[in-house]
Amino acid sequence: MTQNETHTMKAIIVDDEALARQGLALRLADIAEVDVVQQCANGEEAIAAIIEHEPDIVFLDIQMPGMTGFELIQEVQADILPMVIFVTAYDAFAIDAFNVHAIDYLLKPVEVDRLEAAIVKAKQNKAQQIAVGEKQRLMDLVVSITGKSAAAIAELLDSDEELVEHADRLAIKDGSSITFVPVRDIDWIDAAGDYMCVHVKGETHIMRTTMKELEAKLDPLIFQRVHRSTIVNLERVEKVSSHINGEFHLTLSCGGSLKMSRSYKEKVKHFF
Repeated sequence: MTQNETHTMKAIIVDDEALARQGLALRLADIAEVDVVQQCANGEEAIAAIIEHEPDIVFLDIQMPGMTGFELIQEVQADILPMVIFVTAYDAFAIDAFNVHAIDYLLKPVEVDRLEAAIVKAKQNKAQQIAVGEKQRLMDLVVSITGKSAAAIAELLDSDEELVEHADRLAIKDGSSITFVPVRDIDWIDAAGDYMCVHVKGETHIMRTTMKELEAKLDPLIFQRVHRSTIVNLERVEKVSSHINGEFHLTLSCGGSLKMSRSYKEKVKHFF
């Protein structure tokens, strides 16, 4: 099965019974969202597999010789512990399983509809984890750019004030034609007199507008002024180099290099 990072979740199966492992693997082979990267016969193998593969899910038997499923969870560091779906022949451990925040609890022999339902739960949980992580990353970025506390930013976001909607694309007029440029594709923007040069994937588009007007259309979480006449897409910055005179040079993923004036140096704290 081809691994697709967007839609496919990596999984390992942990069970001391070979037939149980093989049977579950066969059922999972028919579920496109799951890619079984390894089968493990005991807890020690499972811990090594978790460290090596960093799976999204572990299908875990509870009663195994040497190390039970619960003991395995205690041995794995919380920051690398994948989502756990218990697969066992006994229902007596269900309460304990959910006390350790298991995604689901499946009884052997595993029914296909129950397995698919567990996968749906895992997908929802993963999506929530990604959303929480992204929100925290953006919060850290806003805090570093604005200098406000996280609490102050959170209060602002939770307020009833109308939020500004930022443009998803720019309409750039060139003679009698108009080019629509997706904002996310912009690398950086600089001013040239009464015009703005919008640099996108190796091309430069010219807009007749002011820096202030254009800046107001862009999401400040992504685009920031780094010079009196330059706006950069923060997602394109790969390297920040400081110089003796207090200035910074930003190296972009597109190959460009921009100078940041000293008055804007606070805006790059989140890169260090």
